[in-house]
Amino acid sequence: MFIETETTPNPATLKFLPGREVMPANTREFANEEDAAASPLAEALFSLGDVTGVFFGRDFVAVTAGPGVEWSTLKPQVVGILLDHFVSGAPLFHAGSASAITVPGDEEGHLGHAAEDEDIVAQILDLLETRIRPAVANDGGDVAFRGFREGVVYLAMQGACSGCPSSAATLKQGIESLIRHYVPEVSEVRAA
Repeated sequence: MFIETETTPNPATLKFLPGREVMPANTREFANEEDAAASPLAEALFSLGDVTGVFFGRDFVAVTAGPGVEWSTLKPQVVGILLDHFVSGAPLFHAGSASAITVPGDEEGHLGHAAEDEDIVAQILDLLETRIRPAVANDGGDVAFRGFREGVVYLAMQGACSGCPSSAATLKQGIESLIRHYVPEVSEVRAA
């Protein structure tokens, strides 16, 4: 098995591609060791001590290193853990772990929307799914819908995108421009 790596716009995060499916649907982010308790793989990565975030995408694992950590030292350790995990066929999540379940739109911090905005929200979600999320996944992250109120779309950047220096520009210049072009009822996109 060979694991490829790619840089991301976030210099603290590397994207690791094991050449196979990681998450069959949705994504899962681990921001600390407590969150990582739901996954043997995330636990092992956090046990390295220099890892501050882990993100599972459809076909990749994005790993974020702490401040001042050199990837030249950490990268081989991460690759070793990923190889051991995928070659052994170990489960991605501990059996019966409710933390393993991810449901789009049901994440913590969901702001919701008014019933009369259902058609607008459906258009926004379609754009997120078909155009925005695939592009953001290329950079080792994801975008989660958190709500729509009074013309404002609330999104949460995840994975490599959550701490990326250019995430504000991506949100405003990229995502907001696209959504406003296709959904004129949207006046602004904000980070949730």
